[in-house]
Amino acid sequence: MPTEPHGPRSRRERPAKPALTRPGIIATAVRLMRAEGLERVTMRRLAAELDTGPASLYVYLRNTAELHAAVLDEMLAAVDRTPVDASGDWQNRLVRVLTSYTMVLYDNPGLAQSALVARPSGPGYLNLLEAILALLSEGGVPDDRAAWLCDVLLLFATANAAEHATRDRDTEERDTDALVAAIRNASAETHPRIATLGDDLLSGPGSDRLDWGFHLLINGAGHTPRPAGKNP
Repeated sequence: MPTEPHGPRSRRERPAKPALTRPGIIATAVRLMRAEGLERVTMRRLAAELDTGPASLYVYLRNTAELHAAVLDEMLAAVDRTPVDASGDWQNRLVRVLTSYTMVLYDNPGLAQSALVARPSGPGYLNLLEAILALLSEGGVPDDRAAWLCDVLLLFATANAAEHATRDRDTEERDTDALVAAIRNASAETHPRIATLGDDLLSGPGSDRLDWGFHLLINGAGHTPRPAGKNP
């Protein structure tokens, strides 16, 4: 029987690679993030996954920071925006949207830390922003305060998620135990307010604190006008 010739195959015999597109690149980056974590999603690693050179990716994305912002924007599609058109108290519905955003970051720890500095500008972010503004408008929050409040609410949610994303469970438990011990052993002579409020400082599950923080910020905006001055 005839045998196959040995040696490398000609490039012309290999199947053609699919053409690179920005949506295809981002979809591959999301898949990599879910499999290996966001810290592994670099331009070099992504290029290897796509069987191309890093230089080819820079046609579509300027750098890793823009790549991570694009991945974040893609993940924001998972935020539940149905409360916008639901019935019930507008503020509670807004908190549900913000909590859903926080949970998306909780479920993707590397993404939470990146979101502190990433600047997404795609449809995922715009849809989230529109949902927040719509509910603030429904609640009668003045437009100028609503515009600034969006940043504060998303920063609070992002920081809350990132705080837990940067530590493993064992480290977090050790740090928490150390903090609890320090507060409960605080001297009434040197730290009287801590000694008096120790139990309250440590009280409440994280979900209640997150919910309370959102309501605090929303209510505060209603009583805090923006500083006077020209817009930049």
